[in-house]
Amino acid sequence: MSDGAISQDEIDALLSGVPIDGLNASGQVSNGPSVNIDTNALTKFAEELKQPLAENLKQMTGAECTVSSVVVESAVRDQLLAKLPEMVIAVMADFSNALSGDHIYIISTELAQKLVSLINKEEDATLDDMSLSIISETLSTHTNDEITALDKTQKFPGLACNPAESVNMPKAMVRIPQNKFALFSYPITLDGTPYTIWEAIAGEAAVSIGKAYGGEPEANGTGALSAADMASMQNLAGGMPMGGQPQMGMPQMGMGMPQMNMGMGMGQPMMGMPQMNMGMGQVMNTPNVQALQYPNLQGGMTSGEQGNISLIMDVFMEMTVELGRTKKQIRDILGMGEGTIIELDKLAGEPVDILVNHKPIAKGEVVVIDENFGVRVTEILSPLERVSDLH
Repeated sequence: MSDGAISQDEIDALLSGVPIDGLNASGQVSNGPSVNIDTNALTKFAEELKQPLAENLKQMTGAECTVSSVVVESAVRDQLLAKLPEMVIAVMADFSNALSGDHIYIISTELAQKLVSLINKEEDATLDDMSLSIISETLSTHTNDEITALDKTQKFPGLACNPAESVNMPKAMVRIPQNKFALFSYPITLDGTPYTIWEAIAGEAAVSIGKAYGGEPEANGTGALSAADMASMQNLAGGMPMGGQPQMGMPQMGMGMPQMNMGMGMGQPMMGMPQMNMGMGQVMNTPNVQALQYPNLQGGMTSGEQGNISLIMDVFMEMTVELGRTKKQIRDILGMGEGTIIELDKLAGEPVDILVNHKPIAKGEVVVIDENFGVRVTEILSPLERVSDLH
């Protein structure tokens, strides 16, 4: 760049958060440190999740949905950009605690509009902030399924995910993971139309997931005997099973010496030393080997999480009660005057919606308290209902 001009590749890199020094001499993003991503293990991980993904989308949209074989590959930024349309919806949902690095979903604006239209039951939905919230909630269900699957491996204690955030932007501005990363391509058919959901997981996190799902052996540094070790010891002992019981037809083996007690008299062991017994009919006691039991990671909040929540207990949030909605043509709105009656989409006596920061969380009934209106909470919405009730 002798003339001081910045190339288009460098502009795209800056917009996506990639530093200019991450570009090689050809102007392309460098691959960075080599990482060994086990695509076979990640494919096994993804194949387990494709059916839950189809069921979640079917339940939320009410339309038929199928997911074909998932394609998993190692990729870099340029390879992903070549697959994407010019305008996309990017959903950032980074893992936290046990895994780190970028985790992002990318879908076309056509798929996003289809999802919102089906969920809201309206034609040609606009991709506004509320629609982006619906997309975030929809794809968060897949992240939750991933966390549940990874919890079962017992390799990622405390694994969680940051709140999903959706943005509508050109593909060159998407925050794609730097260097090499794992790219999942989910071919889906929703309401008869084919689409693709792309998922990118940063290299180090993808390597960790691959190791957990690839079943690679780990060094046993706990001192516990494996089943193979115990079988070898049994063979060395002349076929004697662990536990001191002789096999059928085999004489019991002893040291041929009277029992010896090493201690400070009266058979008491010396301080810091275990009591040693060697005598007829006595055999070496083997360690009691038991599998380590991990706690259930799906329980309530930990004390650390409760402490973090306490930091925002005094933060104010806007709570509103919505009686109902309706749509009017511009000519009708301009013709409104005093005394005009607007018919809403709620029936008389039907519960009203309670919203926090414009998102429905509960339903209630209107009451009068000392000449003031109020609302009595009658139902708390489930996460699925919160998504379905977004308009």
